[in-house]
Amino acid sequence: MKTAIRVGGPTSGGRKQFVAMLKFAIEAEKLGVEQAWSAEAWGMDAIAPLAYLAARTEKLQLGTGIMQLCARTPASTAMTAMSMQTVTDGRFLLGLGNSGPQVVEGLHGQPFDRPVTRMRETVELVRMACRGEKLSYSGKALTLPRPGGQGKALRLAQPPEEIPVYLATLAPKALEMTGAIADGWLGTSFTPDAPEAHLEYLRRGAEKAGRKLEDLRLCVDTAVAFTDDPEPVIQAQKAMLAFQLSAMGSPTMNFYNDAYARGGFQDACVEVRDLWLKGQRAEAVQAVPDEMVLKTSLIGDEAHVRDRLDLYRKAGITELMLHPIGKSTTDRLDTLGRAVELARQESA
Repeated sequence: MKTAIRVGGPTSGGRKQFVAMLKFAIEAEKLGVEQAWSAEAWGMDAIAPLAYLAARTEKLQLGTGIMQLCARTPASTAMTAMSMQTVTDGRFLLGLGNSGPQVVEGLHGQPFDRPVTRMRETVELVRMACRGEKLSYSGKALTLPRPGGQGKALRLAQPPEEIPVYLATLAPKALEMTGAIADGWLGTSFTPDAPEAHLEYLRRGAEKAGRKLEDLRLCVDTAVAFTDDPEPVIQAQKAMLAFQLSAMGSPTMNFYNDAYARGGFQDACVEVRDLWLKGQRAEAVQAVPDEMVLKTSLIGDEAHVRDRLDLYRKAGITELMLHPIGKSTTDRLDTLGRAVELARQESA
């Protein structure tokens, strides 16, 4: 398995946080981390931090985890991706995602309609642009040139580029599409104890397209902490999970909640979200089972972390995005270094 880190985040921003992120990523590369993925929600955008990191790193693959489809046209996405492939000297990975209705409609003012179709058609247009083709396209969600206007089909002036496309998907139909068309999958809400909650649909989509699941790069994220007393760490992680299960979506549409439910936590997912939506947030946090934290993380002593890494490897995960837990940057880097070394041993 390759190891990765995330830079940025939903609430990222400000010079102090940016400098800390930059230092962390540079040190992570020295520790042997192979990828850095930028998050884009309502904080910093996905591209600017990676462009800066491209000048300060040498081997680190730099991916968008994710660029929001609603925030850019397909042509703009392709133009940016091709520019980044040049800036990074071939180290760029294009990760795309739909986000959810609250961000798409509330922040960007775009309709959250036909998300799977829109994603498929965006990927087709991006790949056309990267091949140097004129962008003439008639789809169900996207059409170029704009009908009835004065525009004509254009091609981008940049030289053709091959850029791996990863898709961040969670719902069954979207996972099937990912299996059919993507180079890689950016997964969340994943537990290696119940991998088929996601992989079943990825595999089905791949096979329908004449591919194999092994043709995809599978990247999932997990928190990591080395401790002989996991209870305090587990309790701290519950707040993040409660937020994900309840607030990262609308009251009627939460892909994270649905994915965890498929992974074996259906009753807990319902209870946590109901409490949260009633305004009982402290109770919602406490309703997150310890088991949910432990099965979606690497929290425990070294033997436990090694066993969990082995489960991810056996599930077919090829790239593991690590979120090291620690009180300081030094603590987080120490944890990251230990986890990277264990992952290297597991992959040997």
